[in-house]
Amino acid sequence: MTQLVWFRNDLRVSDNPALTAACKQGEAVRACFLVTPEQWQEHDWSLARIRFVVDHVNALSDALARLGITLDILEARRFDDSIDTLLSYCQTQGVQHLHFNEEYGVNERRRDKAVHQSFTSADIKVNKYRDQTVAPVGTILTQQEEPYSVFTPFSRRWREWAGDNTPNPFPAPTKMADPVAPNYLSTSLAGYQNAPEPLVSVGEDAAHKQLDEFIEQRAKSYKKERDFPALDGTSLLSPYLANGVLSGRQCWLAGQQALASGENEGLFTWVTEIAWRDFYINILFHYPRVSMHRAFKPETEALEWNTPEGNFEAWKEGRTGVPIVDAAMRQLNETGWMHNRLRMITAMFLTKNLFIDWRLGEAYFMSRLVDGFLASNNGGWQWSASTGTDAAPYFRVFNPATQSERFDPKGEFIRQWVPELARLDSKGIHEPGTKGGVIPKGYPRPIVDLKQSRKEAIAKFQALKD
Repeated sequence: MTQLVWFRNDLRVSDNPALTAACKQGEAVRACFLVTPEQWQEHDWSLARIRFVVDHVNALSDALARLGITLDILEARRFDDSIDTLLSYCQTQGVQHLHFNEEYGVNERRRDKAVHQSFTSADIKVNKYRDQTVAPVGTILTQQEEPYSVFTPFSRRWREWAGDNTPNPFPAPTKMADPVAPNYLSTSLAGYQNAPEPLVSVGEDAAHKQLDEFIEQRAKSYKKERDFPALDGTSLLSPYLANGVLSGRQCWLAGQQALASGENEGLFTWVTEIAWRDFYINILFHYPRVSMHRAFKPETEALEWNTPEGNFEAWKEGRTGVPIVDAAMRQLNETGWMHNRLRMITAMFLTKNLFIDWRLGEAYFMSRLVDGFLASNNGGWQWSASTGTDAAPYFRVFNPATQSERFDPKGEFIRQWVPELARLDSKGIHEPGTKGGVIPKGYPRPIVDLKQSRKEAIAKFQALKD
């Protein structure tokens, strides 16, 4: 009997429950990865993410080959086509048992249900595993056995569960057979060559090195420095987490081991970010509508957003006349990544000051981010737009100029990404022409009045509430 591991959003050998389970059977093991280019396009996969996945599928193929496991590359246009493609492959290879780790977007869940039905009819056993979160999805519930919709009580219960259950990573398999020749996903895949330069190094070992370096060198100052985009204050682990090269369990365990040596406010704050990730994945699981372009708060569907037109294009291109917003958007467009504080600032500017539908911003971020992860991206956008779970109150609207003064006080980040403003002093650079300094030639005037647009957004939410 041949066991097959279907790799998807879990491009790693260690702490991979599907791979561990397949290798424990004591039989021949194969692996596969399915390329679905049209589905990727429909899901707004960025060029940066395509390049990341290609590189890491190939690194995974090398790692599996050393264990004697062949990773075969299969291709289907969309999820609907992938079911027959996968079944045909299994029948050709004599596969009698399929293993995979769950994904929680509505399209992925429908695909996996169809796979289970089709394979069961073909007498092929199917096992799926809950992998993406520290506590298995659906485990953290209220006393009434309902899902949490507010983060703070969720995180409290999440920490209790993790402390009681110690979710240790699944062991990496030992060598299964003689080494085999690896198969590679072609770098000629559409978009690969035009992608931004890689943000982080390739491979599972590189991911663990990045994690170790963060824990040892920057974690202690994480709480103090994480909001300042000009500083190297974040972990930069999000691309690995978003694509399953690292697991949430591995990060949680590394954090807990470091915390065991003494109180560390920075590490505690970072572990809370892992809890946020789990929270949003649970929301995706319990409320499928959020992955169907629907607001978590149904009543906010009645909001009449402004027509996007030129203001949306200006936002995307980083030419709004609001320096911190423009710097952030240019960073995103050039690198495929944006600092987390800036994600909140730019999202709130789009949805509150420009009053443009959050769904357009959500899709644009996904189309550019190397770490575009549906649960977190959707959760963050709906938080900023005040349409989601545990959202920012509609009357809380970030002033991007104030945020800029607070988190980029010397204008270092702005100067890096908006060189037109490089000669302005640290006061005038946040609001050129308003707080000192002439607006440089070639840089646009603000496309919206921050104070007036804030009042108008609050009024629209208030009218909806009334």
